Amino acid sequence: MVDEVTTDEVRKKLEDDGVQIVDIRRPLQFEQGHIPGALNIPMNELPQQVGEVDWEDEIVVTCPIGQSSVQAAKLIQSFEQIDDGTAVASMAGGYRDWDYELETDSDWLETILHRWRVGFAPQRGT
Repeated sequence: MVDEVTTDEVRKKLEDDGVQIVDIRRPLQFEQGHIPGALNIPMNELPQQVGEVDWEDEIVVTCPIGQSSVQAAKLIQSFEQIDDGTAVASMAGGYRDWDYELETDSDWLETILHRWRVGFAPQRGT
């Protein structure tokens, strides 16, 4: 069984610098805003990437509403590379309930602005 932790508990753990956040959303969602320091491993890539991650002693998995993260946390717990003493939890309520600061990928904003400019720029000579 996977424990669930509240967003307040996750925030406290981040302040104490004692938790590894794994965000299972798609890269574009992640780039738009994520918990500071989070590692992005989309759910569909998790089985292939689990062996490439340097897992910490405490892991909290996040997703949009706190449902997929439960399944991902169970998956992480089941991997042989995870020590028996590693605590793996899901963030209850997901990003829907996260009321704290988010990091964004500055390249994401530049990419969106570029696409907007190219897509909506007036055509010359018409």
